[in-house]
Amino acid sequence: MSTTTIDTLRFATAGSVDDGKSTLVGRLLHDSKSILTDQLAAVTQASATATPDLALLTDGLRAEREQGITIDVAYRYFATPHRRFILADTPGHVQYTRNMVTGASTADLAVVLVDARNGVVEQTRRHAAVTALLRVPHIVLAVNKMDLVDHQESVFAAIAEEFTAYARALGADEVTTIPISALAGDNVVEPSANMDWYGGPTLLEHLASVPVERDTAREPARLPVQYVIRPRTDEHPDYRGYAGQIARGTLRVGDRVTVLPAGRTSTVRAIDELGGPAEVAWAPQSVTVLLEDDIDIARGDLIVASEQAPALTRSVEATVCHVADQPLTVGRRVLLKHTTRTVRAIVEEIPSRLTLDTLAQHPAPGSLVANDIGRVRIRTAEPVALDSYADSRRTGSFLLIDPSDGTTFAAGMADPR
Repeated sequence: MSTTTIDTLRFATAGSVDDGKSTLVGRLLHDSKSILTDQLAAVTQASATATPDLALLTDGLRAEREQGITIDVAYRYFATPHRRFILADTPGHVQYTRNMVTGASTADLAVVLVDARNGVVEQTRRHAAVTALLRVPHIVLAVNKMDLVDHQESVFAAIAEEFTAYARALGADEVTTIPISALAGDNVVEPSANMDWYGGPTLLEHLASVPVERDTAREPARLPVQYVIRPRTDEHPDYRGYAGQIARGTLRVGDRVTVLPAGRTSTVRAIDELGGPAEVAWAPQSVTVLLEDDIDIARGDLIVASEQAPALTRSVEATVCHVADQPLTVGRRVLLKHTTRTVRAIVEEIPSRLTLDTLAQHPAPGSLVANDIGRVRIRTAEPVALDSYADSRRTGSFLLIDPSDGTTFAAGMADPR
């Protein structure tokens, strides 16, 4: 008897206010038969029109319904026979761009929505910039409200060309463009009879077929230590295991590993996972690793493949998305959190801020404010083992935190060194 593997696609949606993003998500859930009867009944009752307002399926907060905008990141789950989906519905208003960083940071794909009447606007460029900087592998431009421009191919083509050129200038490798009408359901789940000039997939068809790249077998292993397990029981008197979620690559029994930042080396003696021992484990599995040698290891240490260990550094250069209300200024003392390790640091320099309209770098801005994207140079009190974000979104990223109250200042993406 053969079995079919069902994989999971994580994707995020983003769009300016009134572009119809909540309606699109509601339509996607409704037409894929991914909502319950009582949910649809509640939305129908709450709708001000004769037909159900599908936007209410995702605008869950009372403030969102009253203001007509998405504020928080809402996660939705649905499935087709061959793929599961985790959807992060992110805010469209410029005030909540920082929330998009949360939703898109782990996404395999991002759907950026634009209103066909307005085309590419500043917030569209901001969403494209965040998506590209976060290195989301696949970007979909959904040109919505095509019914309000008489389903004209020329309108769609002009918007698609402008957005694609902008996204590729930011470094995005793959951009797919789809004309849709979320309100009518055109090209969302079912093909549109009103746009016979379009021969590409519907949005759901694309989501169901886009490759999910998770082949980590050839990547260097990275295991941030979350907890040291020492039972000290009669059954396990000498057990010393290092528990955590593998952030990258594959670990095998017999592998030579290095523990950073100390730099001590050892060999993987055993791997325990839920259900019993294993000979091999890979990202993103949660495991407990036992080593041949007794080494002083604590939470925050990083177990890595010895032959491909990252360099230790106290000078971090990165691009950051500033997410706090307080500005980030030169000389500010912060905490830098990388995987499970947190160290004290200071902002030495802010060389530039990205200007979204022209993609130019505004030199020496002096500070970054909420929703700014800029370059920073940070000096840490202790060495950190950062990968390049281009190589690993997990071990190349970090947070800058206010040490006084724990507020997150910025999400950072480390450059190659």
